[in-house]
Amino acid sequence: MPDSIVIIPTYNEKENIERMIRKVLSLAHDFHLLIIDDGSPDGTGAIVKGLQPEFPERLFIEERAGKQGLGTAYIHGFKWSIAHKYDYIFEMDADFSHNPNDLLRLRETCAEGADMAIGSRYVKGVNVVNWPMNRVLMSYYASAYVRLITGIKIHDSTAGFVCYKRKVLETIELHKIKFVGYAFQIEMKYTTIKHGFKVVEIPIIFTDRTEGVSKMSTHIFREAFLGVIQMKLNSVFRKYPEG
Repeated sequence: MPDSIVIIPTYNEKENIERMIRKVLSLAHDFHLLIIDDGSPDGTGAIVKGLQPEFPERLFIEERAGKQGLGTAYIHGFKWSIAHKYDYIFEMDADFSHNPNDLLRLRETCAEGADMAIGSRYVKGVNVVNWPMNRVLMSYYASAYVRLITGIKIHDSTAGFVCYKRKVLETIELHKIKFVGYAFQIEMKYTTIKHGFKVVEIPIIFTDRTEGVSKMSTHIFREAFLGVIQMKLNSVFRKYPEG
């Protein structure tokens, strides 16, 4: 049984999805790929299904009705991956802002002892390409804000390029993860650390998408800003058994 599954949520990613699938499934390690498509009206799901005969038992798709949010897509994928007994479970974007070659480095980091490996834009300076300066500053200082409020030492708390060992996702009570936008990424890292797991950041170069449309919105940013305070307050009354 192959040990690694990459989860990619999609909504209107027809420009990127075939190239991404072919790239991930061409890597030296035998990765499997799970696409969580939220009813993309542009036909993203149909493209994935059209490729499945070419990659039998390696390419999977779960289709959901309508746009339900990043966090719920990942939770759906986590539960699917746990049920299928994958040892290393990855989060990744479809738009090539994350370099698929770095999947190998994330997996190696977990294989060498980390419970969660984060592809970090900020652990060594600022490694972001093609973002406008206001977006870079917003992202960088969002992570500084998270460190201030929560006390965790993660440099890139909103990062969406992550490898988990299965035991982390089995220990976290996934039904208690409440946020659905970028705050979801913060909540997952914070909860992982509170359970006593070892989290390691590795430097990556993040390149903004060249195809398709960004999903960032004011609502998503507001959820993250206010959600951090709420998450910290809630944690005071919650127990986190060690994994």
